[in-house]
Amino acid sequence: MEQVLWKCRVDLRGVGSLDNNRDAVISLVFLKFAGDKFEKRRAELIKMYGENPIFLEKASFYNAENVFYLPENLSGDDKEWSTRWSYIKKHSGDNDIAVKIDKAMDEIQKANPPLKDTLRKNLFVTLGADKEKLKSLINDIDDIREEKFHCEDLIGRTYEYFLRLYAASGTKEDGEFYTPSCVVQLIAEMIEPYSGVVYDPCCGSGGMFVQSMKFVDRHKGNRNRISVIGQESNPDTWRLCKMNLAIRGISHDLGTKNASTFTDDQHKDRKVDFVMANPPFNLKKWWADTLANDNRWSGYGVPRESNANYAWILHMISKLDVNHGIAGFLLANGALNDADDAQIREQLIKKDKVEAIIVLPRDMFYTTDISVTLWIVNMNKNAGTVNGRKVRDRRGEILFVDLRTWNENISEIEIDKGKSKKKVVLTDDQIAMVKKIYNDWQSEDTSLYHDVPELCKSVKTRKWFIDGAEQLSVEQKGFALTPSKYIDFIDHDLDIDFPKEMARIQNEMKDILEQEKKSQKMLADAFKGIGYGID
Repeated sequence: MEQVLWKCRVDLRGVGSLDNNRDAVISLVFLKFAGDKFEKRRAELIKMYGENPIFLEKASFYNAENVFYLPENLSGDDKEWSTRWSYIKKHSGDNDIAVKIDKAMDEIQKANPPLKDTLRKNLFVTLGADKEKLKSLINDIDDIREEKFHCEDLIGRTYEYFLRLYAASGTKEDGEFYTPSCVVQLIAEMIEPYSGVVYDPCCGSGGMFVQSMKFVDRHKGNRNRISVIGQESNPDTWRLCKMNLAIRGISHDLGTKNASTFTDDQHKDRKVDFVMANPPFNLKKWWADTLANDNRWSGYGVPRESNANYAWILHMISKLDVNHGIAGFLLANGALNDADDAQIREQLIKKDKVEAIIVLPRDMFYTTDISVTLWIVNMNKNAGTVNGRKVRDRRGEILFVDLRTWNENISEIEIDKGKSKKKVVLTDDQIAMVKKIYNDWQSEDTSLYHDVPELCKSVKTRKWFIDGAEQLSVEQKGFALTPSKYIDFIDHDLDIDFPKEMARIQNEMKDILEQEKKSQKMLADAFKGIGYGID
């Protein structure tokens, strides 16, 4: 299947910019899958009502089944056109195929208001691809068929492949629209979004929302009990997200436009049950003078203008339901012990918002090789019942987990001819192991969790003493959240019997010297035998 998808990528090689090629491929994939779903629904309507245009050409009969209505004009006064894939494929060799595709994209958005501003206008006529390249691309995309690959989630796999591919091919900024799916899966498993509102303030291409739904599916839940809201500042990425969610049939609210979360919150005063996010690491150009007295900083302190890490944290906390909201988000490791944000970090810990800190392996992201941290923020660390599990009172405690040694699983993706990128991935078993550590730590049954050297440690947040001796706490370490300050390190050198090792090494060196002397004597004797002397 990936060979077919790779051919689609190659069809536009050398044509235009990476962004334009990405949007062209993904837009045509959208048109193809929208067409497949439309034709399937149309066949159902014909079976129920016959060839009656009252039913076949009414959008509501398609929208009711989460299918986009695809209009056409084959007999009107205007020039013939259609938004349906069969029409695009039939005319793939026409000189004006680029015009026909752009027309189809425009008319689909007019017929389906939720798609407004999702598909780029005049993309194909300005792409710079000749009709032969477009025909090849259309034919290759047409080859992505359920009957050929028998894939349970063909739409999802196809979109995931292209989003991953173009993120791997791009720059640091390009990579911001894609978070590795195994990382997003880990976040979903940790915060368990079974029902309620899921929010992402910097949603990229929508991976957090997709994994929320996959989490519900894996655990046999009801998708209708989950709704997703978010926003994105980059206009191209905002469109990608809307397209990604729309073709998967995930209803969503991404605001009326792309906009900065800080200066133009599209969901102001909205409270949510879950936050899942991967904010741009160490974002610099985010500040505006209007933010100086923003309510989101109240009780914590004003985030610094040169780095938005703690502004993201405070924004997300401001969105969470104060009684049960929970967030899982990624930040660069520097945020764990940044002196410039120490005051805000101290308040977060004193107010008991931080529940778990999990450092991920290096080299998991396509545009950076740094290790990053998954933060779990919980508005309710009290004892109670969570999704059927009895949990204890965790107030005044934080769980630290260090996964930096879990770097043995490598995934490779080809990004160009002869070029590929290898990245670390977490397996399903590893994700399940992290979830178990976290759930066991939370559990009312305290026998389930144990600190494990070089992996995990439960630490009290405030100073405490036993028999007058101060014990390990986050306050003792200056309210730093760096796991290595708390998780026990095993000094493997302590297991070495140094006198025994030195004796072994000396014996080995003695043997080596004896062999060297014998070799030199044999060489000297050989040279003397042929009339040469040697020292």
